Amino acid sequence: MDVTQFLPQFGNLAFTLIAFVVALSIIVAIHEYGHYIVGRWTGIKAEVFSLGFGPVLFSRTDRHGTRWQVAALPLGGYVKFLGDANAASVGAGSAPAGTDRRHTMLGAPLWARAATVAAGPFANFLLTIVLFLVLILTQGRPVDPLTIERLEPLPPGYVQDLREGDQILAIAGRSVTVDSLADVAAELPSAATVDYRIRRDDEELTVPGPFPFPPVAASVSPNSAAWDVGIRAGDVVLELDGRPVQAFDDLVEAVRVSDGRPMGLLIWRDGQEHEFTVVPRRADMPLPGGGFETRWLVGLSAAPFFEARTETPGLPTAIGDAVGQLWFVLSSSLSGIGHMLTGAISTCNLSGPVGIAETSGAMASQGTSSFLSFLAVLSAAVGLMNLFPIPVLDGGHLVFHAWEAVTGRPPGDRALRVLMAAGLSLLLTLMFWAVANDLFLCP
Repeated sequence: MDVTQFLPQFGNLAFTLIAFVVALSIIVAIHEYGHYIVGRWTGIKAEVFSLGFGPVLFSRTDRHGTRWQVAALPLGGYVKFLGDANAASVGAGSAPAGTDRRHTMLGAPLWARAATVAAGPFANFLLTIVLFLVLILTQGRPVDPLTIERLEPLPPGYVQDLREGDQILAIAGRSVTVDSLADVAAELPSAATVDYRIRRDDEELTVPGPFPFPPVAASVSPNSAAWDVGIRAGDVVLELDGRPVQAFDDLVEAVRVSDGRPMGLLIWRDGQEHEFTVVPRRADMPLPGGGFETRWLVGLSAAPFFEARTETPGLPTAIGDAVGQLWFVLSSSLSGIGHMLTGAISTCNLSGPVGIAETSGAMASQGTSSFLSFLAVLSAAVGLMNLFPIPVLDGGHLVFHAWEAVTGRPPGDRALRVLMAAGLSLLLTLMFWAVANDLFLCP
């Protein structure tokens, strides 16, 4: 047996694991630092800040008396506050003699405890906003009039009389702007060539060019049908089941009515043609107005045949856009959970650590921007999950604090033990279900 045949697979696995550990460590560190820093601001002292569980690999104690450590199992983390019985801050432990009870979690005012607990999830939301903000500021926004910054490579045979720097004024007689490009393209009949009215060197011309959204894979969704057979971003679909494909919508429509049957694709990549067979899969896609739509998909997304000229938006505008993207992620996630609970969409939309790890590696392999975008979405999801009113999670602690605010006393120790056990059982059940989805139930 030739052992070298396993090296590529081992390399891919190692890359995936590294990407997963990096993503999870960043999100956990930000989450726990939110707890730590707000606790410190409100007078609650931390004994341990741990990134990971199990045997300690490295540790140091700072001037505030907090031991910062990195542990061997990078699957989470915790902050143990002064006087806590455990890392979950449940139950009273033993604080050092002479310690002011005010500096312990249980002895601090209710508002300080609640703020410290809520700070973890909101630190994740802040990370999401910062990451989206970085992407918006570095990638910029397309400017009007729509201007060609760079032409994407297309196979021989495509008519291409457009040039970099051309300003696109109209397509097939329809006026076009940055915001209306997709709508105009959707109204056009599929064709290999269309007319563009452009401004070039202060002169208006009409020249032929490709369909605005040709059958090019702008991106490929990780773990999709296209990804699994080896189709990659930049691939151009020449034929579908032996028929020429002129526009990306031709591919979308063929997949939509495929009913999941295998489809043969002839792909152009780097001057060579390749044949692939893809089997569309059902997927539940969030709609802009809310809700979900179940469609057959292969995992390809469209983009124009050119890269548009961009400008960096002002900071207030960029922050507003980043907050809007966070809101979309949170609202879509909540809507998805509601639809899964009612049976409106498949529970296969619930991914576990295996699926998240695979996606981490896939997004990292597509470049820094893709990985940061994935990290932003995952951070928002972690923050949202931790706000669920389940004992063990931060949301469960906030429910206990709300109970204390209403009744004037915290839940009893026995009630806490029962509720925490129930919460832990629920989380473990969800985890086993998610892992089963990753490995067995949802191909």
